[in-house]
Amino acid sequence: MQLPREVLIGHGVLNNIDDLCRGLGFKSSILILTGPHVYELITHNLIQSLKSVGYDLLCYIVKESRFRYVKETMKLIDETKPEVLLGIGGGKVIDVAKLAASNSHLPFISIPTAASHDGISSPRANIKDLGKSTSVDTQAPLAIVADLDVISESPYRLTASGCGDIISKYTAVRDWELAHKLKKEYYGEYAANLALMSAKLVLQNAKAIRKKKESGIRIVLEALISCGVAMSIAGSSRPCSGSEHLFSHALDIVSPNSALHGEQCGVGSILMAYLQRKGWRMIEKNLRIIGAPTTAEELGIEPKYIIEAITLASTLRPNRYTILGDGLTKDVAENLAKAAGIID
Repeated sequence: MQLPREVLIGHGVLNNIDDLCRGLGFKSSILILTGPHVYELITHNLIQSLKSVGYDLLCYIVKESRFRYVKETMKLIDETKPEVLLGIGGGKVIDVAKLAASNSHLPFISIPTAASHDGISSPRANIKDLGKSTSVDTQAPLAIVADLDVISESPYRLTASGCGDIISKYTAVRDWELAHKLKKEYYGEYAANLALMSAKLVLQNAKAIRKKKESGIRIVLEALISCGVAMSIAGSSRPCSGSEHLFSHALDIVSPNSALHGEQCGVGSILMAYLQRKGWRMIEKNLRIIGAPTTAEELGIEPKYIIEAITLASTLRPNRYTILGDGLTKDVAENLAKAAGIID
């Protein structure tokens, strides 16, 4: 198991980066990956602060989760030999930093600026042009620093997306149980229950999250981190990624206008819970309370792409058995999407 050694959640914890790095044994050189917008708002000031206490710093701007940024980061690591890599930003930046650090055998610290999906703590990365349609194995972050002041200022849509990703653990765990029963696949009850607990806590606090209460935002963050830990314990993404994630990955392939990852997973969990015959209305109701999309129209995706994604989903990871079985026909997919209220 790879688990974070330190997790800092609270107001102003970005100011503790120096103490955290020194406590972990990093005293001289740091490579920072960040996005252009986050650099202007947050990272620039953090760099100046770390330089003032003696760190040798290099910053690289990442614009997309594509492998060219991973390769360039690995080149910088090879040339500058930093002690640690800090990924500061959203999912794209953290995924690039995570894979580059893993490939270079370098410690990585995850510093999310939004609570948008469980990649902030998981040992998985989604890089668009690796020739794969799903995420790839990396290493879990050595530490996570989630500053409530920063994350509370991020667009609420990102938090709602994170909730969609968390709630989708309901269908992911049921798929895992199904694979265990029908295909004798390993099933880890502890990891499964940790993922389910995260989903239940978000559902129980849906109204507080929608009101943007600090208690609600903290629960979303802690749930996202717990989901990443569940994957580390399981040794795979199984407790957190099932047919609903395959649907989301399929949408990324077939639709010219993708929504956010967690938004798509939330809608996917409505569809797959309908197939699993358990809890689809509960999932839909709570996504609505939170303010996350529950229909194709709210996702901004045409119905034909929803149907196409449902039929494609089972082919993306044929070795991962889910409620989709060997796949659905176009007619069955269309009937499913209509019955679950995703399309008219």
